Amino acid sequence: MSRRGKLAFILGIRPDVIRASLVLEKLRAQKQHEIIFIWSGQHYTDNLKDVFFRDLNVAPPDIELGAKGNSDVEVVASVITKLAPVLSDLQPDAALFLGDTNTVMGCLAAAQHNIPIVHFEGCMRSYDWRMPEEKYRSTIDHLADIIYTYFPEYKQQAVDEGINPNSIFLATNPIVDILNRYYYAVKEKFDKMATPSFFKERGIEKGEFYLMTCHRRENVHIRPSFENILSLIGKTDRKVYFPASYRTQKVLQAYGLSLPKNVILVDPIGYTEMLVLMVNSRGVITDSGTVVEETCVLQVPSLQMRKATERPQVYDVGSSVKFDPDEAEKYDYQEIYRKLEGLYGQTWKNPLGDGKASERIAADLLARLDQEDGFRGHRRKDYHLNTERSYREDGL
Repeated sequence: MSRRGKLAFILGIRPDVIRASLVLEKLRAQKQHEIIFIWSGQHYTDNLKDVFFRDLNVAPPDIELGAKGNSDVEVVASVITKLAPVLSDLQPDAALFLGDTNTVMGCLAAAQHNIPIVHFEGCMRSYDWRMPEEKYRSTIDHLADIIYTYFPEYKQQAVDEGINPNSIFLATNPIVDILNRYYYAVKEKFDKMATPSFFKERGIEKGEFYLMTCHRRENVHIRPSFENILSLIGKTDRKVYFPASYRTQKVLQAYGLSLPKNVILVDPIGYTEMLVLMVNSRGVITDSGTVVEETCVLQVPSLQMRKATERPQVYDVGSSVKFDPDEAEKYDYQEIYRKLEGLYGQTWKNPLGDGKASERIAADLLARLDQEDGFRGHRRKDYHLNTERSYREDGL
């Protein structure tokens, strides 16, 4: 008789839902193994959570932890505290976490119970140590028994840190799969939504506005950097449509900062609306890792407000222009917009994958669940670092 395995799949923010939706779909469609979808509660309002479940046809979580807090420290502590007894009761074969969020630090609860840890979207590095995300993803990568990463260069980064290459599975980037399913396969739906009234209701004109997101702590919570970002977006004659996170809005109020007159600030929006705005914009101004991937695949120019990125592929193919808010004095703002405008209407090669990443990850997870000890031992048996071994010996 086939073995029945158990996987705890733990997510907590809206980009998690986007990136994991097809893997979750494939895992939940089979009946041999038990998949428990746990939502941390890090994002909890309808427009940060439930609308993404609806837009991406993701069935609701099996367990909601309700982990909240007024700071990153409180959220992390709440996730660990609330997740620990759940994992203790479930005793899954493995606990899977995605990305580099507060929720990912729930891996410490799994580690305390000696439950194997799986890191989906591992080995990414920006080498900007100001970022909480950089600390989080480094921590979980060094605790993880299995890591799903996107590219050989990401794997090499981890190997250089002493992580066993046998723990790392190359999958390519699932954002390609997501856009193939939820945008390109139903593009007619998005074309029909992009009516003159859609844009008029939002105070913008199709193809003549910039879409913006801005949420990173090193940008928003360091006041000079935030002020430089506001100065940048005020230097264009185009309207800037800005669905701002609630935390960003709170920081604006706390600092007493005013938005430039060309900026239209709104509350967070759902995935479908975001895609309509993205593909009909002149370009996207953002500090989001997921958004610069999406724009790259969708052939939309982006202006990336980052000192360093863990997605250098967007620079390699020329889909993105860089602006470092920490060193704004180096830049001619008009030259930045000239470069961004120059990308409009251009095309570039998609460097992020072949659209089969979700299939690869789901198949590997199910194969491991088939085994009694599928998530253990793989790393532990040869944990020592052999410095003479190259990751290319794996044929990758």
